[in-house]
Amino acid sequence: MKQRRLVERGVGMTTENLLVEVTDQVAVVKMNRPKVLNALNSEVLKEIEATMTQLENSPEVRVIVLTGEGKAFVAGADIGEMKDLSPQEARDFSNLGHRVFIQIHTLEVPVIAALNGFTLGGGLELALACDFRYASEEAKLGFPEASLGIITGFGGTQFAARAFGLSRTKELIYTGEMITAHQALNCGLVNRVFPHDDLMAETMAVARRIIRNSPEAISLAKEAIVKGYDLGLREALELESDYFSACFALGAHRDRMKAFLENRKERKK
Repeated sequence: MKQRRLVERGVGMTTENLLVEVTDQVAVVKMNRPKVLNALNSEVLKEIEATMTQLENSPEVRVIVLTGEGKAFVAGADIGEMKDLSPQEARDFSNLGHRVFIQIHTLEVPVIAALNGFTLGGGLELALACDFRYASEEAKLGFPEASLGIITGFGGTQFAARAFGLSRTKELIYTGEMITAHQALNCGLVNRVFPHDDLMAETMAVARRIIRNSPEAISLAKEAIVKGYDLGLREALELESDYFSACFALGAHRDRMKAFLENRKERKK
């Protein structure tokens, strides 16, 4: 686990394209380009990267929630930037997206995507990089890239296949179909669907439940899950043993286990 440094609390982290608010150890990062449905360009990706680094390094932040301003979570990559890219520039743009989304995927703290509206193309790839996804009933999801003559460039072919299987991934990418939040729930693309006006309150309630648990345990569990997924079963189980034993080396369990035993003893009286 990395040493986390104290940074400014809450205010002062908002950027030109992102609104950032930290409340009770939950950082809400809101994509703030509503006029272009929060489309991702190079500038926004770099702002996300810098913001995630800052939040991960702050002990004041235990959970991060990503959402969008207006009608979209993120409606895709910025076509205005993409349309004139050379092959090398396209590769560089793709690599930037990969770097930022892998950062989110492997961040020490949990990252929840709250899908408030259109979640398309690069937006769906961003959501898939998060630990899990909650959706408004009004959300629409899909990979429309093939209709523009390209494929997903920020990890969609791989993140989606890992999230809900090869067959469904191929269908979404080949057809460019836009699906509803409930269809996404049925195929495992999102974890839960909420009424639109309840999305953030329900997401924050889950974030608070996560915060009640040991931050060391959550961080080690995430690392074990993410790293273990790409290993064979025996190697992954050995990795789990490594992280299980690391919990005891850190010692964060002692007070929690002591309190559990004392509470059980009190209940028996």
